[in-house]
Amino acid sequence: MAGFKTRLWLFIGLTCLTTAPFWALGIATGDSAGGKGAYAVGSMWGPGIAALLTCRITGQSVSSLGWAWGRSRWQVLSYLWPLAICCVTYGLVYAVGLGGFPNHETVVALRKTLDWPSAGTWTIVCGWFVLLATTGFVRGLAASLGEEIGWRGFLNPLLHEKLGFTRGALATGILWAVWHFPIMFFSNYDSATPWWFSTPCFVVEVLSLAVIMSWIRMRSGSLWTGAIAHASINLFNQAFFAPLTVSRGPITSYMIDESGVVLPLVLLVTAVFVWSKRRSLGETGPSAARAKAAFTD
Repeated sequence: MAGFKTRLWLFIGLTCLTTAPFWALGIATGDSAGGKGAYAVGSMWGPGIAALLTCRITGQSVSSLGWAWGRSRWQVLSYLWPLAICCVTYGLVYAVGLGGFPNHETVVALRKTLDWPSAGTWTIVCGWFVLLATTGFVRGLAASLGEEIGWRGFLNPLLHEKLGFTRGALATGILWAVWHFPIMFFSNYDSATPWWFSTPCFVVEVLSLAVIMSWIRMRSGSLWTGAIAHASINLFNQAFFAPLTVSRGPITSYMIDESGVVLPLVLLVTAVFVWSKRRSLGETGPSAARAKAAFTD
């Protein structure tokens, strides 16, 4: 099997190559989620396809990427902790009056989309939440799995083995964040606030997510924890809380979603807590053995 640097640079190169067509479409049209979401799904599968190709080319076993489901408690946790993060984030925003809930314009649009013309506001809100949390989650998981085969399946264990937990998680997060930059700077992704504000917020968010998701990935041995958490935070933040938040003026955009400051700060606090538990991964035992096995198959 090829060495560390060969696998790393091949993965990075292939990720750029497989994502580039969808970046180009998003930049040319000005809509990173254009084609009714096809551009976004295509780009999200870029890292996954790159990981599979890298394994094929270098002789690394595809089974080493962490396909095993593992203990269900890790999967349940990966679904719930992003929801808890969103509840804390938006609860803080609402509590201090920087946003309100629910946004009646969004409710009107949802009433039309759902074709529930006689339903009351809270029926719409609760019904939409249930639909997102079930069937919406399945659809989101199909997209997030593409990224997570790459980031948590291939890259995270590779860097963890070489650099250890802290540097490996942060390096994964840096590459994950930079991968978003073309559509952030040249299309409309994360564009609710000026780039000089949204970019630091986004980078802090992604680095924090990388630490949390890396810890669970290495503890569980399963890339599904990353896919579930990725789908969950996208779902509850982008499809539920953010659009249902009432603006209290220009300040609201600077507080909510990925382009605002509160979500990254809540994630940062959570990441520091998780980082303090890094020694529980240990240098021996099942999680370390699984990480090592990924490079000896």
